[in-house]
Amino acid sequence: MDSHNNVKKAYAAALLYAIIIGFSLIFVKLALLSAHPIDLLAHRFTVSFAAAVVFVLIRRPKLRFSKKDMLAMLPLAAFYPTLYFALQAFGLLYIPSSEAGIIQATIPLMTMLLASYWIKELSTFWQKVGIVLSVLGVVLMIVLKGIHVNEAILNGALLILLSSLSFAVYNVYGRKLAQRYKAIDMTFFIMTVSFVVFNGLAIGRHAADGTLSSFFAPFSEPLFIVSILYLGVLSSLITSLLTNYALSHMEASKMSVFTNLATFITVIAGIVVLGEQLLIAHIVGGLLILAGVIIVNIAGRRVRKVLVKK
Repeated sequence: MDSHNNVKKAYAAALLYAIIIGFSLIFVKLALLSAHPIDLLAHRFTVSFAAAVVFVLIRRPKLRFSKKDMLAMLPLAAFYPTLYFALQAFGLLYIPSSEAGIIQATIPLMTMLLASYWIKELSTFWQKVGIVLSVLGVVLMIVLKGIHVNEAILNGALLILLSSLSFAVYNVYGRKLAQRYKAIDMTFFIMTVSFVVFNGLAIGRHAADGTLSSFFAPFSEPLFIVSILYLGVLSSLITSLLTNYALSHMEASKMSVFTNLATFITVIAGIVVLGEQLLIAHIVGGLLILAGVIIVNIAGRRVRKVLVKK
């Protein structure tokens, strides 16, 4: 019974993750109006780290951080959030949030392929069908929309694709570590690493340019403050907790397909909030994505998995 309840909670966590991430690209675009991508990431993870510290002080969990533990979790922090968000922020300088969300829908396919070879997580026929169907929805969105491709769009698309690959690696490696560490351990560690890395990069950049006095200038904009609070607390700290918890009770391929649900939410949010155009491609692709999510997580039988023992 406890196991069944944990699985239900894992699905709830994955769904909430998809909703939060679905709106996050909108807030990234809004924050980029006031801040350089590196500054944005530094402020974002300063807020995340501060929120994580407050959470730890209030809840007082027993954190597990030996040298061996930190070395094991360091690659996790490198791929997500460090590489994932850095590549995403720079990619969003070149392409709209809806296009970025579409490209990120390839994450489940990447995750399935990586999981099958890396941690020997087997997927069923129906899960493969569901994942391929959701990716087909992405392809149709791109083809039917008739995107005009230029060098800037290609650069942006490549950065978002590499960002997606980083998250796929995180899904698989995180699934493995989630069997050994608590969600709060992994989350607090990766928030700390991201805080140090991005603030180091941002301060270094400003010091080299002689512009340290402008580091906190974006906080004079109310819209930036709202965006950075959403990104720092909800879209970084809370989603990390939700993802790490879900991965401890759910296969990596199942968790990753929720990014496609986030894609659908991103496209709708871009249309409603930013006034981006609604096309038949969005409707057809969105329906295929949702169908893929349903097939992978409901119609498919439970995947048999074998985790590689360290």
